[in-house]
Amino acid sequence: MGATSSQTESHYQPDFGTFDKLKAIDIDGNEKPMSDFQGKVLMVVNVASSCGKTDREYKRLVDLYARYREQGFEILAFPCNQFLYQEHGTCSTIKSFIKKYNVEFPMFDKINVNGNDTHPIYAWLKQSYPGRVTWNFSGKFLIDHHGVPRARANDNYDEIEKIIQSLLREKQDAENKH
Repeated sequence: MGATSSQTESHYQPDFGTFDKLKAIDIDGNEKPMSDFQGKVLMVVNVASSCGKTDREYKRLVDLYARYREQGFEILAFPCNQFLYQEHGTCSTIKSFIKKYNVEFPMFDKINVNGNDTHPIYAWLKQSYPGRVTWNFSGKFLIDHHGVPRARANDNYDEIEKIIQSLLREKQDAENKH
């Protein structure tokens, strides 16, 4: 891909090729290769515990995950403290907080989604869909089962669900051909 404005905001200049070459630290401090999610439809999202949107967003994410997990859908949630310091706790605090939502999707260590310390996953995603992440829960990226970013979603969960359904149909069609 050619240079984009989002690449210049990060000191990472990722040329990882595919999503499965990336890694992140999970909420328990373990390195997690994204290759663990190969063949799945993914939503990557930045989350926060103290935002006015937190309750509604976690409930929606948990609902989506419950409905589509068995079809090969995963949500990868990345706590981020860049927006009014609304994810100020430790990983242990975050783990305790999300218990009330019965979160079962993978949670990761806190990252930055903008600026000089943008995490490589978000730098990679923003190569395909440039622009700053503007707020908590607004950095939603949908990735197909081949590891290709296919959408950068807003807060319209009806639209998000349509995209997820479409990507899962593509996944199912590909599996049926083999």
